[in-house]
Amino acid sequence: MTEKVGPKSFPSPIGESVPRIDALPKVTGEAKFTDDIQFGADLLYGRIVRSPHPHARIKRLDVSKALALPGVKAVVTGEDCKDRFGLYLKDRYTFCKERVRYVGDPVAGVVATSENLAEEASRLVEVEYEVLEPVLDPVAGVQKDSPLLHPQLKDYTVASFIYPKHGTNISNHFKLRKGDVEKAWSECSVIVEREYRVPHVQHTPIEPHITVAKQDRSGQITLWASSQSPFAQRDLIAASLGMSPRDVRVISPFVGGGFGSKAGVSMEALAVIMAQKVPGHPVKVRLTREEEFYCAFVRQGLVAKIKVGADAHGKLVAMKTEYYWDAGAYTEYGVNITRAAGYSCTGPYDVPNVWTDSYCVYTNHPVGGPMRGFGMPEIHWGIEQTMDQLAEELGMDKLEFRLKNCLREGSITATGSAIHPIGVAECAAKAAEAIDWGEKESSSAPHKLRGKGLAIMWKAPAMPPNAGSSALIRFNEDATVSVGIGGQELGQGAHTIAAQIAAASLGVPMDWIRISGPIDTQYSPYEWQTVASRITWSMGNAIIDAAKDARRQIFDLVAQQWEETPADLDIRDGQVISYKSERSEPLENLVVYGLPKEDDSGWRGGPIIGRGSFMPDYVSALDPETGQGPRAVVHFTAGCQAVDLEVDTETGKIELLRVVSAFDVGKAINPDQVRAQMEGGVVQGASTTLLEQLRLDEGFPINASFTDYRIASTMDMPGENISIIVEVPQDDGPWGARGIGEHSMVPTAPAIANALADAAGLRILDLPLSAERVFNALREKEGMP
Repeated sequence: MTEKVGPKSFPSPIGESVPRIDALPKVTGEAKFTDDIQFGADLLYGRIVRSPHPHARIKRLDVSKALALPGVKAVVTGEDCKDRFGLYLKDRYTFCKERVRYVGDPVAGVVATSENLAEEASRLVEVEYEVLEPVLDPVAGVQKDSPLLHPQLKDYTVASFIYPKHGTNISNHFKLRKGDVEKAWSECSVIVEREYRVPHVQHTPIEPHITVAKQDRSGQITLWASSQSPFAQRDLIAASLGMSPRDVRVISPFVGGGFGSKAGVSMEALAVIMAQKVPGHPVKVRLTREEEFYCAFVRQGLVAKIKVGADAHGKLVAMKTEYYWDAGAYTEYGVNITRAAGYSCTGPYDVPNVWTDSYCVYTNHPVGGPMRGFGMPEIHWGIEQTMDQLAEELGMDKLEFRLKNCLREGSITATGSAIHPIGVAECAAKAAEAIDWGEKESSSAPHKLRGKGLAIMWKAPAMPPNAGSSALIRFNEDATVSVGIGGQELGQGAHTIAAQIAAASLGVPMDWIRISGPIDTQYSPYEWQTVASRITWSMGNAIIDAAKDARRQIFDLVAQQWEETPADLDIRDGQVISYKSERSEPLENLVVYGLPKEDDSGWRGGPIIGRGSFMPDYVSALDPETGQGPRAVVHFTAGCQAVDLEVDTETGKIELLRVVSAFDVGKAINPDQVRAQMEGGVVQGASTTLLEQLRLDEGFPINASFTDYRIASTMDMPGENISIIVEVPQDDGPWGARGIGEHSMVPTAPAIANALADAAGLRILDLPLSAERVFNALREKEGMP
């Protein structure tokens, strides 16, 4: 089928002509004035011509009419792109060449003197497509007769721990084999086997993606971006352009919501290619709210097939899992979600026999990428419901079943390593106690049913084995401190934690600390990415290392001055003190100008600058056939959520009465922020459980607006949101700390599902648990049409 798409519209999934869903509202003069203040009158604007088809071949592309429009400065296409880019798998060009693979795939970019003019010109770009058969389901996508979406997969550059299957739509196949699963089934008294489905959802940050790029006359590129990954963006974009990272600079101020959507590279590279066409001019590109839903990363969909068996005493014996990840058109980031799901497949349980295949599958859906939880909410949706059903079959209390089987210090994980001290059992016990587990509560009305459920979880930082952090500590003349870091502030409190760690490590008041910003790859110390709930742990260790370096310099200086040993010295409240002589000296007297020699023959010392870095050196490779290795990850954070809810039998609506979260964070450096993360995770977890689904009809997004895509509001909050901090120290964390940013939304969905099953006897295996779905399930249970 060959189809020409002209300037005004593209076909809808129902065959009608509908207005372009990326149409822009008019940009006001005030907005233009604001842009001029920051970037000057040379600022230009970009708009993107996007594919109207899930899968098609580009037969002809004519940009002449767009270029002829007065005020249009340039049009870029795939011909302007040198190499593919990607974090773990280089599988995409910035602008498409030859083929489009999802609705919204960038085909061309128009640069003009205003955003409205760029939009108008984008409608003049003519593209002729040959529509191809799409892949719309990951299970169908792995079949031999499925259309091949990336025929050149064998030529793609890939990380050493990612295993694509050439000649298929499988971009990564993670295998895990422990024990003898097939033999173990005969030892099981109870076996539960189920299939679960998780849809795509959107991150919906309040601030959409927006970026400005400029290439100066020397060829250096500067990119201003709302980004969780300034250094990764610099590296990936530079590599795709054949440039040195030295010649690409990324400046990233505070981020207005990320949740993973602003990690890696998505639309930022578009602005860079466009800016190269108009040297000396900054080019601004932003996603509309509609584009944000399907042109930025979405959370990957999942089909999970789980089979678990236990013996008559309630001990887990065997587990077999198949994960089919709906990873979308490009999986350069999503392949690592598949890997993380594979090595985490058992949940926080001690299972002696495990067989898992985790497949990352190309489909013609929006690009799947990182979202808060990084695959763990999706896999725990099935794991924790299956465990509940096993306990039911055994006639065991569900808390007792979990306490009997959860990992404890020294337990052997599915990958063959011994687990570090971990407080999952304590978390489960505390959450259950707080929700009055075992006590049947009465409902608030005759047509409402009340029930309780719980779910436990674990999650490791999913990252390469050599992801590093660095930090700089620089004293000012008055001994106040500027701390340079590369970790980004997303609203999660990373910079507050950084200031706390710096102050405590140096021995100065916290109000002496200022975090240098914005993050700027030309001046800020290196940070891999602000993802994986690793910043407190990894960046925190780098700050401590920098503080130790600064203290060493100070102690060496003062020890020489006082003729003492550094071991006798300390810094308290901004004063260097000696435990031996009881002398003291304010830091402001020495950290910049040094100290005068006693014979007035000169000065010693000079500006104190502490340098620190951290990179774990103990994460091992895993066997590609078995997934076994000495240490798969740096550590796991574990926890539990318990839910008390009511379901209205007349509407199907679920109301969360109480949610209790208990997580082992190692050490709560800032308890208020830890509790805030738990509370926020509950709300976002409940939103994705009860309300959210990016609806795709034959690959076409049909609810790409807040009118049709509902997220939780204050009306959807739990009546009580209770947070419990458990502290089992991590051996390599700052004061024992581990991350908690993502974990609190991991067990929410299965805890709600288990509470629904307790209340109404309904076991729903597909998300979301919308009022409509629950209502229909209630009617079906009662035998009603």
